[in-house]
This record gives sequence, structure tokens and C-alpha cells, in this order.
Amino acid sequence: MKIGVVSGNVVSTINFPFFDSKKLMICDYLNSDGSTSGYTIAVDRVGAGVGETVLIMDEGNSARQMFGLDTGPIRAVIVGIVDAADFGETEVG
Repeated sequence: MKIGVVSGNVVSTINFPFFDSKKLMICDYLNSDGSTSGYTIAVDRVGAGVGETVLIMDEGNSARQMFGLDTGPIRAVIVGIVDAADFGETEVG
């Protein structure tokens, strides 16, 4: 699992049927110093919004299991909204 910040929404008019009625969010990964590096596109399961710090399950097999799939085009899922995280000198949330 990783911690990230939601930086935007993804809208697509043509997609794989699995993504119908699912909210896709762009999430920037957070480093322990509070900076960001890299990003992923994750299916939102918790109603997260832009600017929120989130917990991301970034493991394809586990993500598919959350939706009851054996195979499918999913890798990352937002599974929680972070209230606070303490990285020593850096606090997030």
C-alpha cells in the first residue's frame, strides 16, 4: 500500500466496460518528506476528492480481488482517506 494525494479526475468516453460507473482519480505518490514523485490512476472506492490524502492499494491482483475479478484492467484502488500520517518531522493530513 502507498499514500498519495488525489490531484485530479479521469474522464473517458470510451473505455473497457469494467470502468462504467466507476470514478477514476489521478493520485500523486507521497514520499516520507511530504514531496510527491510519480503517480497512478486508481479506482475510487471511498468517495475521495481532489486534494485529499488517500491510501492506495497498488497491487494488481489485490485490486482485482476487491472487485471479484480473476483478470481485468485494474491495478490500483483508493481504499481509504487519510486523516493524519506522521513521517517523523513531516506530518500529512
